[in-house]
Amino acid sequence: MADPVVGAAPPLVRRPPIVVVLGVSGSGKSTVGRALAGELRVPFVEGDDAHPAADIAKMAAGHPLDDTDREPWLRTLAARVRRSAEAGEGLVLACSALKRAYRDELRAAAGPGHGLWCLYLALDRDTARDRVARRTGHFMPARLVDSQFEALEPLEPDESGLTVDATTALPVNLAVVRAAVEHLTDRTAG
Repeated sequence: MADPVVGAAPPLVRRPPIVVVLGVSGSGKSTVGRALAGELRVPFVEGDDAHPAADIAKMAAGHPLDDTDREPWLRTLAARVRRSAEAGEGLVLACSALKRAYRDELRAAAGPGHGLWCLYLALDRDTARDRVARRTGHFMPARLVDSQFEALEPLEPDESGLTVDATTALPVNLAVVRAAVEHLTDRTAG
């Protein structure tokens, strides 16, 4: 089995980690996030649950969100990150966090003493479209996948985190979780 790790930047974890599992729709954020939270024994937050009803209706109708639409959602997620950081608790948050500015807002909420670590699930357009088209019970239609790739700003070298290949199915998702836990453990031990 190929190593799922594509690239990594050193994390800044000093307390229980606050992790953002990010990527486009269909990348496996929720699946990997829940598994990672279980391994780390920290709470899991599904970012989709924080979308206002108007945002969900807009996406369900096939219209992409813009930065203005995302503001209340991002503020809600930043507040949740802040509560965990202030309590000295860990957290795994599954959210698209497609732009650097969104991640910077979440990073600021975590504060410099706690740090925020990102697990970016990299995925190609065709795989994302196929996965989103096959899933049921979710508001995000496959036709909006392209808009997510247009907004996507992958992790930059100075961002604390890990980029992994998320194009393969569940067994590798578990390998991704193990790689993330190992990376976090190595960094916190040092």
